[in-house]
Amino acid sequence: MPNIKSAIKRTRSTARKTAVNKSAKSELRTMVKQARVAIETGSENAEASLRETQQRLQQMAVRGHMHKNQVARRMSRLQKALNKTKA
Repeated sequence: MPNIKSAIKRTRSTARKTAVNKSAKSELRTMVKQARVAIETGSENAEASLRETQQRLQQMAVRGHMHKNQVARRMSRLQKALNKTKA
């Protein structure tokens, strides 16, 4: 346990940031999973689900939660899967 005032504050702020980041990543994983299921089942709302997921992925890259190349790769794979089911 830290004794210095600034270290105590840093511990509190780190805990808050960790909670926010965990929540955001968990939400993203859920969205990606829902998009994949929608694509695989050929659901009518697959495109809408994919669009929302791609927007969220881009937000994660802008906010620094994920690397931009990882975001691009995930978006590409999801789009590729959707195109494959359409064809």
